[in-house]
Amino acid sequence: MTTCVFIQIRCRPGTTYKVAEDIALREIHSELYSTSGEYDLLMKVYIPKGEDVGKFINDKLLDIEGIERSLTTMTFKVF
Repeated sequence: MTTCVFIQIRCRPGTTYKVAEDIALREIHSELYSTSGEYDLLMKVYIPKGEDVGKFINDKLLDIEGIERSLTTMTFKVF
């Protein structure tokens, strides 16, 4: 079973489209949206069973140039 997480991403000004393109090329997301408000992108990711969530995000996402900050929301049970 996988773990579903939502990651909000704040990009440095003028880099949102480039960051989104780099994320898309990595093919790690289920869904990726541009958003308004404090964060620029919202990403839905399924973390493979047995993977450490924090390490997965750090290794696969947070080294992308232009990402300023992220906020990860873990999910637990579907209703």
